[in-house]
Amino acid sequence: MTKAELVAQIATKADLNKASAERTLNVILDSIGEILAEKEKLTLTGFGSFVVEKREARIGRNPRTGSQIEIPAAKVVKFRVGKTLKNAVQ
Repeated sequence: MTKAELVAQIATKADLNKASAERTLNVILDSIGEILAEKEKLTLTGFGSFVVEKREARIGRNPRTGSQIEIPAAKVVKFRVGKTLKNAVQ
């Protein structure tokens, strides 16, 4: 599903026009990004949790040459599915 398809589905289910649905979705996505940048965790009960974790620097290999390269440390966002969503998908 694409963002456009999601906007159309939100518009239909919430009885909104597509422009309002897209603005709403954009606000939600922006808010999630801001919360994760500040607090590094967002829990939506039943749906799941977004968590920012630190990935340590490590040594990798260039697949073309086989030479070693250093992969720098980074922060990554992980999603842990909640019980309600997990049961809905099964």
